[in-house]
Amino acid sequence: MSFLMVLYRIYQALIAVPLLLVVTIIAAVLTAFGSMLGFSRTMGYWPGCIWARIFCWLTFVRVKVSGRENISRRTSYVFVANHQGAYDIFAIYGYLGHNFRWMMKKGLGSIPLVGWACRVSGHIYVDNSSPRAVRETMSTAEKRLAGGMSVVVFPEGARTLDGRMHAFRRGAYALAMEFGLPVVPITIDGAYKVMPRSAILPRPGVIRLTVHAPIYAPESGRHELASLMKQSYDAIASALPEEKDAR
Repeated sequence: MSFLMVLYRIYQALIAVPLLLVVTIIAAVLTAFGSMLGFSRTMGYWPGCIWARIFCWLTFVRVKVSGRENISRRTSYVFVANHQGAYDIFAIYGYLGHNFRWMMKKGLGSIPLVGWACRVSGHIYVDNSSPRAVRETMSTAEKRLAGGMSVVVFPEGARTLDGRMHAFRRGAYALAMEFGLPVVPITIDGAYKVMPRSAILPRPGVIRLTVHAPIYAPESGRHELASLMKQSYDAIASALPEEKDAR
């Protein structure tokens, strides 16, 4: 480990981690109580957006975004992104520039305070434990979309273990088909180097978000599932180095 990295680890332990713990608690409390007071549309997004940016700033992670002009703040989308690591969340939350709700693993709901804040502000916990649980998850997601909200999904289902993009699952695309909503592919590149799944602490680095053009339903008003999945996969892969596409 280099001398600079040793200094960085000391900085993380003594300064960054304590500050981030305080910021996380404040963001969760603001999100939860603001949502319970009836401001969930605003408070379910902005505290988390600022929290994510502070996370990146304090850990010396820069996020560069291209293609943001492809989306409108007044339109509901189903965003789909590859999942390189934990910093995918901070990059999208802090820098996408569009209000949305996450579709996230049910297990994240057990995180003290944060899990509760996410639940009361309308984020969607994905439960695949039984057919009934899956139906309830989809019903919750449909309610969010029917209210004019966008959702963000990692269709791989989990962070990559090897830095490469793997096969997508169908759930996000079923929602897009149900509502005839445009799907927006997002490429995340660099988050694996910052903090892969096997790491405990991040490294300084640069994460690049590429927001691709929306994939709209054809004139019939209905997407075709296989085609929709392939188009979004190909779009995301197009902004990744070839070795990160494991198809």
